Amino acid sequence: MLQLPTTRYSGLALATLLGALSPTTSAGEMFAKDSKWMLGDWGGTRSELLEKGYDFTLGYTGEMGSNLHGGYSHDRAARYSDQFTFGVNMDLQKILGWHDTEVQLTVTERHGNNISNDRINDPRVGGFTSAQEVWGRGQTWRLTQMWIKQKYFDGALDVKFGRFGEGEDFNSFPCDFQNLAFCGSQVGNWVGGIWYNWPVSQWALRVRYNLDDALYAQVGVFEQNPSNLESGNGFKLSGSGTQGAVMPIELVWSPRVNGLKGEYRAGYYYSNAKAQDVLKDSNGTPAAISGAAYRSSSSKHGLWFGAQQQVTALASDQSRGLSLFANATVHDKKTNAIDNYVQAGVVYKGPFDARAKDDIGFALARVHVNPGYRKNARLSNQANGLDDYDNPGFLPVQDTEYSAELYYGIHLADWLTVRPNLQYIRHPGGVSRVDDALIGGLKIQSSF
Repeated sequence: MLQLPTTRYSGLALATLLGALSPTTSAGEMFAKDSKWMLGDWGGTRSELLEKGYDFTLGYTGEMGSNLHGGYSHDRAARYSDQFTFGVNMDLQKILGWHDTEVQLTVTERHGNNISNDRINDPRVGGFTSAQEVWGRGQTWRLTQMWIKQKYFDGALDVKFGRFGEGEDFNSFPCDFQNLAFCGSQVGNWVGGIWYNWPVSQWALRVRYNLDDALYAQVGVFEQNPSNLESGNGFKLSGSGTQGAVMPIELVWSPRVNGLKGEYRAGYYYSNAKAQDVLKDSNGTPAAISGAAYRSSSSKHGLWFGAQQQVTALASDQSRGLSLFANATVHDKKTNAIDNYVQAGVVYKGPFDARAKDDIGFALARVHVNPGYRKNARLSNQANGLDDYDNPGFLPVQDTEYSAELYYGIHLADWLTVRPNLQYIRHPGGVSRVDDALIGGLKIQSSF
């Protein structure tokens, strides 16, 4: 039986959609389709504030997921997750006369439930991807951004300091898809214990140098503090609980190929905090057999590669056309459950003349589990005398998960896009005993 999601924001999607259909006369009015904001220009106040250096952001992302077929639980259900974003960017050159300086403050609130947790994945081990990427990191309020950025030497050097996440600058990727495997910084999805993506923030420093108009290099130092992940620490500013630092370095090239935009990223991360081995104890024996503590490593590291390239465009509108993308990450086999991940896809913007701002996206991903991590699960079951998958104490062995998503983005207004989607997951959570899952989704992105 299909269970409809219950949430204190369940009426927002309908109200927003109805608002988009309202007739409009001016871009400054509420619900005007050609306005950047659903609430309009506040009688001109918003534009005046922007001219003075104050740019306010009020955003909403809502995602629904329903298990149409398969998964761990075949009982039909629908879940809804969402996020509110409240932010302001301040141009301190306009406000205080500080040359090329800006400040960003952002608070987020997440709420709701995720269909992947118990319907798609085996809850004994969980999953790797999520059918609703906006769910996670605690359904709570957080200080997501609090940083200051200043440029030097005519913009060649760019320095950013404060509280923010690695994925804002490193291994960055858009988040139009609803499945987590195709959304945002992928390193943070596979080493989430040390690399904290949005909406979590930590103390950090990022330094970028523009080598030329299309090429820059950047390096960062981010506080590695697991206590920042806790729901009750959404506004924690102290460094108590810090275990070390994550230090990413990246080269980003943004060429134009036949006049069309592209972006190519290659990076490396290193953590100097202690990390736990996935298999062995201090004597080199499998810890699941010896019963001893898993040995620790002095560091953790990995690589990433990313590419986005527009390959076709209409002569009448360069923004319309086909773009290709691909991402890959590689991780330390001694300490990480996932040893590699690959993903690729296509997006076509403006598929029809009558729907010039709509977009269609399709993507595939493969998440591969470290062989040592798999061996540890098998040995744990052996040590406990368990070989029956249906036994509640059995630890399912995880191997490889494959994901696919197809969406159509309906651009209802400049402040509202709705993306219905279908997702297919083979071996959810990498567990072959879990039936392949078909998920129906709906993603709402709106700016107030």
